Amino acid sequence: MQLYPLKFDPILKERLWGGTKLKEVLGKEITTDITGESWELSGVPGDISLVSNGPLKGASLQELINNHGEQLLGKSVVDRFGQEFPILIKFIDAKQDLSIQLHPNDALAKERHNSFGKTEMWYIMDADPGAKLIVGFKKDVEREEYKKSLEADTLLDLLNYEEVDEGDTFFINTGKIHAIGAGVLLAEIQQTSDVTYRVFDFNRRDKNGNLRELHTEMALDAIDYTKKEDFKVAYKDAKNVCNTMVDCPYFKTNSLNLDTDLEQDISQRDSFTIFMCVKGEAVIEDEVGKVTLKKGETALVPASSTSVKITTDHARLLEVTI
Repeated sequence: MQLYPLKFDPILKERLWGGTKLKEVLGKEITTDITGESWELSGVPGDISLVSNGPLKGASLQELINNHGEQLLGKSVVDRFGQEFPILIKFIDAKQDLSIQLHPNDALAKERHNSFGKTEMWYIMDADPGAKLIVGFKKDVEREEYKKSLEADTLLDLLNYEEVDEGDTFFINTGKIHAIGAGVLLAEIQQTSDVTYRVFDFNRRDKNGNLRELHTEMALDAIDYTKKEDFKVAYKDAKNVCNTMVDCPYFKTNSLNLDTDLEQDISQRDSFTIFMCVKGEAVIEDEVGKVTLKKGETALVPASSTSVKITTDHARLLEVTI
């Protein structure tokens, strides 16, 4: 079978800090008022995405990889990652502050969890007035100083806060302490990994009255304690062309700010292409088929596609490849 642009059923996740914007802003069929995440494209065991359109409807992403590896992913991606889908795509709604956390690098994650690390990026889709992120420390911090701040409940005094607006983009290296603040709706692109070290959770309790697990000791060897101004992504926003946002070893993300149609030759890419619609609406078409993307929807164009045509009069898309 020839592959075609694929859409997948969202995998919705309730979270202590979640809200209702995934429904109100993105049209997701959530059933609770604490839905925090919509996993759009996932190869994480236990949460593997299912195709929602065309002849392959109901097939899992893993089945497609097993049966159409290079055709779907690209030879270079298969050579590097085998049968694993290398990135995880989400929309996140934070009604409350997320826990303060960080992620280990590949070496530490492999050693401790037999997993990839978790490098990620965020694109802000909507932010309440004054909404903020926590990204890194506001000064270089010594390990012992950090430990004492946890004991004294003063960690927040060491952290760097960034007020955000729609369109702001952040790149989160492994080891960087961070948290999404209340009132932020964002698109997240990350390595396929669910390894998170939670270090502070505002002393909140879950619906059963329990404090959530912290990973204080495990985090100590994973944290980057230095202040670095390497997180805010400056990118061009020229109309109707590919604007590079992030180009790292784990994924490449472009911004497409479109008010007219765009055709792209992708025959030399040797990678799948993901389109996340973060504003407006567009039709994504290759030689075999097409899909319509509305705000809050995601499509996967297989590596076998040689060209893609985007038809729109108003859309902003995030284009992600390996």
